[in-house]
Amino acid sequence: MSWSKLKQQLESFLCPALIGRVEYRATGYRYVPDKAGLCYISVDKKNILNMNDKSSVIKWYQTELEIKNDPEFQIPISEEEIEAVRKDTKGPVPEDRLVVIARNRKITECAKELLSAQAALSKSNFIVVANKFLSTSIDESIESDDILLNILALVDRRVGKKRILNMSEKMKLKHPAVQYFYELRRSI
Repeated sequence: MSWSKLKQQLESFLCPALIGRVEYRATGYRYVPDKAGLCYISVDKKNILNMNDKSSVIKWYQTELEIKNDPEFQIPISEEEIEAVRKDTKGPVPEDRLVVIARNRKITECAKELLSAQAALSKSNFIVVANKFLSTSIDESIESDDILLNILALVDRRVGKKRILNMSEKMKLKHPAVQYFYELRRSI
């Protein structure tokens, strides 16, 4: 499918309040084979998510340590995760230390997912993911671990306000770009 047709289909699914505010843009280099081109999502004419540029407005993490030291990165810990740490340690460990160990394990897991997701963002990947979005259900797109599928689902008109408000806990574990579009959709 051509870029213009794909863009037209994606924009037809935009939430009415975001029509004209959210745009999908792409550049290509026909005669330069080693240049993949750029693809980005802009909000109010401001580039928010550049698909192969690490200098976007959204915070890009370089290492696991950055994620661990970021005070804005919130990770909820469940009792099951604390219980798993308790079983693994096989000894008397203070309760507050169990929470720290469980949080560090979960942050490490999230960091690996975020870094692998960031490495995959490119124009060709955007086209593949956009086609996948158009052929899958909105529920699968929201539940997916893919950053782009999440973003496309959040700005979709098929996701209502009540559903958006019920997602707040899930969104804490998502990539900052997904959180940005979640807050954008929540604010309208």
